[in-house]
Amino acid sequence: MQGKKIGIIGSGSWATAMIKMLCENDQDKHIFWWVRKEEDAAYIEKFRHNPTYLSSVSVDLDITTINTDAKNVITHSDIVILNTPAAYLKDALVNVTKEDFKDKIVVSAIKGIIPKDNLIIGEFLEKYYDLDIEQLCVIGGPCHAEEVALGKLSYLTFGCKNQANAALVASFLSSRVIKSILSEDILGIEFGAVLKNIYALAGGICHGLGYGDNFQAVLVSNAIREMRRFVGKVDGDTSRDVNTSAYLGDLLVTAYSQFSRNRTFGNMIGKGYSVQSAQLEMNMVAEGYYASACVAEYAKKYEVELPICDAVYQILYQHQSASKIIQALSEKLT
Repeated sequence: MQGKKIGIIGSGSWATAMIKMLCENDQDKHIFWWVRKEEDAAYIEKFRHNPTYLSSVSVDLDITTINTDAKNVITHSDIVILNTPAAYLKDALVNVTKEDFKDKIVVSAIKGIIPKDNLIIGEFLEKYYDLDIEQLCVIGGPCHAEEVALGKLSYLTFGCKNQANAALVASFLSSRVIKSILSEDILGIEFGAVLKNIYALAGGICHGLGYGDNFQAVLVSNAIREMRRFVGKVDGDTSRDVNTSAYLGDLLVTAYSQFSRNRTFGNMIGKGYSVQSAQLEMNMVAEGYYASACVAEYAKKYEVELPICDAVYQILYQHQSASKIIQALSEKLT
């Protein structure tokens, strides 16, 4: 196979984990990596690892070019992987044009919604960059960056209408410890990834309040049914199997893992931290926080009841008592 040029936009934990996947994959390729800060880019070029995130991951500079210009990375790439927090994507692409994405496979590894625009990544790329649905591939879990760094066996789901493109992207990220699953359900995978962060945040709030494992199991059981109801309402497909890895699997790992930043964020809220204090202490983005406000708008638009999402929204954005809201939620769960 002819060597491909692959661009990564983002330099956080998940983006760094993908650099590891690409570097350890034995196919012929060259990687262009957009790193936002000049000082971080210089550090990586000198020491071959990210100074801020997953510093144990070694970067193979023989096949990786570090760049602080996102437009340059995109124009030099055949496959572009977007891997920033959703809230920062617009800033990352500020100088990028529609022409820069022309004839490229564009991959979203982002598990969030663009704030204010209230668009999942696929919708955002279609609206602002005229991206054709055939160009788009989305990546779902379950797969935590920290376990990738540790070399733990992990699975990725690649969603794309063009299954040949999905297989191509998967082929560059797969390895002995990274297994791939192909799907055509782009919208479902994107919304599933957004919702599971909110549910993990809810689980963290409950843990912080002192609720036990029995309650958490009921919460997650209700969450997967709520997810199916919501996504089915959005696209009209009520036959979707949400008991697969991209849905239930990703929900479980995000709800229970020690590496889940959304669960950690929720746990701090449940213990009485303010949103601002929790954000400052974590120094990482919990996508579920931003997603909660966006999903509240989607719920109104599609007239669908989302008791768990609504509870999280009331706590985070309407400043309601977490203990009272979760107590009221507990009466609705089955």
